[in-house]
Amino acid sequence: MASEQHDLLVENAPGTPTVILAHGAGAPMDSDFMEAITTQLADRGACVIRFEFPYMAGRRVDGKKRGPNTAKVLEATWEEIIAQVCEQRSLTPEQLVIGGKSMGGRIASVIADRTNVGGLVCLGYPFHPTGKPEKLRTEHLEALATPALCLQGTRDPFGTREEVEGYTLAESFEVVWLEDGDHSLKPRKRSGRTLEQNLEEAVDAIDAFLTRLDLTSG
Repeated sequence: MASEQHDLLVENAPGTPTVILAHGAGAPMDSDFMEAITTQLADRGACVIRFEFPYMAGRRVDGKKRGPNTAKVLEATWEEIIAQVCEQRSLTPEQLVIGGKSMGGRIASVIADRTNVGGLVCLGYPFHPTGKPEKLRTEHLEALATPALCLQGTRDPFGTREEVEGYTLAESFEVVWLEDGDHSLKPRKRSGRTLEQNLEEAVDAIDAFLTRLDLTSG
């Protein structure tokens, strides 16, 4: 049975490597954050592909706000996207890097090993719901085999530096900290940092991560 086809937003189509990014729970694939990350990665040579989960795609059609789909639907959508991109670009999953903002990256991390993708990038991982540090979303990260990079603000309410450094995470899961960043990596003015600086540092780290991965064969 053929996978469902999804609308894709492709930046720098001829580029390599191919990076697929999913949006977070509350903002679409063309939010300011997603645009900034996508543009900077594409400027460095990557082909960056974005998509929307069904609930967000529905919001775009009728303007009605919806909560995220079930985990089963979110995971299935990611798997369909991987299959679609592989078919369209004549790639294997091992040649892809997947990830995204918050929820989009979290769901990507859940299906990364079983889809055999080449790498994972999480932009602000929601290690726990805000205000509920006891409800960890890290169990699957303890044995993650896929090479992974997490870009996290030091004061992210979904997982601060102090909290995350106490977690048991797989050696494959590297965390790069953005100084004074919140869940969107934005620092406070009094920190002396700017969002632009944190985003540039995040993209620097992603670019270096992509260079380290062997994505030329699958």
